[in-house]
Amino acid sequence: MGLIQREIERAGIPTIGVSIVRDFSEKVRPPRTVALRWPFGHPLGEPGNLQQQRAVILEAFKQLYAISDAGTIVDLPFRWRREDYTKHAEPGAEELSPTR
Repeated sequence: MGLIQREIERAGIPTIGVSIVRDFSEKVRPPRTVALRWPFGHPLGEPGNLQQQRAVILEAFKQLYAISDAGTIVDLPFRWRREDYTKHAEPGAEELSPTR
C-alpha cells in the first residue's frame, strides 16, 4: 500500500495509510501512516462495530492533516475490544479542515 500511496502523492493527492503491521510500514516508509495493534484482517475494527470503525477513520483523517514529515507513523491509542468508543465524538468540519 505504501508504494501506491507514494504514486498518488506524486499526483498531488494527500494519503494516509492504516497499518496493523508497524514493522512493514517502517520498511516501506509510506508518506503518512496510522498504526494499530489489532488482529489481521481488521484494520478499521470489529465487524459491525460502527463506533469503533468511525473513531479509527476520523483519527486517520485528523492525522492526514497533522503529519507533516514524510514517513511518519502515528500509533493510535485504541485498544481492541477494550475501548469505550462512545467518548470519541464526531468532530466538526473545522477539525477536519486543512490548516496549511
